[in-house]
Amino acid sequence: MKGNYIDLNCDVGEGIGNEKLLLPLLSSCNIACGGHAGDRRTMSHVVQLAKANKVLMGAHPSYPDKVNFGRFSMEIDSKELITSIREQVKNLVEVMRKEGVKLHHIKPHGALYNDIAKNTSLALCFLESIEEYRKDICIYVPYASEIAKEALREDYKIQYEVFADRNYQANLSLVPRKESKALIIDKRQVLKHVIEMVNYNRVKTVSGEVVSILGDTFCIHGDTPLALEIVLYLTQELPNHNIFIKK
Repeated sequence: MKGNYIDLNCDVGEGIGNEKLLLPLLSSCNIACGGHAGDRRTMSHVVQLAKANKVLMGAHPSYPDKVNFGRFSMEIDSKELITSIREQVKNLVEVMRKEGVKLHHIKPHGALYNDIAKNTSLALCFLESIEEYRKDICIYVPYASEIAKEALREDYKIQYEVFADRNYQANLSLVPRKESKALIIDKRQVLKHVIEMVNYNRVKTVSGEVVSILGDTFCIHGDTPLALEIVLYLTQELPNHNIFIKK
């Protein structure tokens, strides 16, 4: 029987320090590049680890808000936001160039990710900020989102991202982190969640509804306490369900 091969990604370089253990298990990663976390030193460290483990590397730009870890929407001038995102991605690309590796994708972080999923003008602002990379990279975007629609319209390559360790609402937005059911911390529930999305292109929402969804890349949040345990469990158990992580 032919298996299903999925990309498994994590957000890294965010100060948790678990990259040495996580990266050998992943197929792609999203590297914080100064907006919500990260600096040249941490970027260089993670790039070297990802290169050694043959992990595809992406930029993980954010609202420029380290105080709140990029988790809150910002009232920010569009030109200022574009300048910030360009600078963040450029910083990572320069680090990667020194290591002889190329940028594979760009995935916005936190509140910026959520905001461009539903705000068309902000989505277009984000696309403008990364325009110089259009031919060379893909963007990790939520399924059925404004950023996905506009990126395809603007001829960007995209990969639909779904979250293995987060609960969804009926409109396919993530349950807010401030709510108790936002995170899925039981590794068996994470496994079940992933199997439903891979094999049946559907997700059971926090309210019990079943909604269609497509996923090309599956994210585990690297900043959660059980991230490594969950990734290890998925690595061990997914092959039993004919699902394999690309490497």
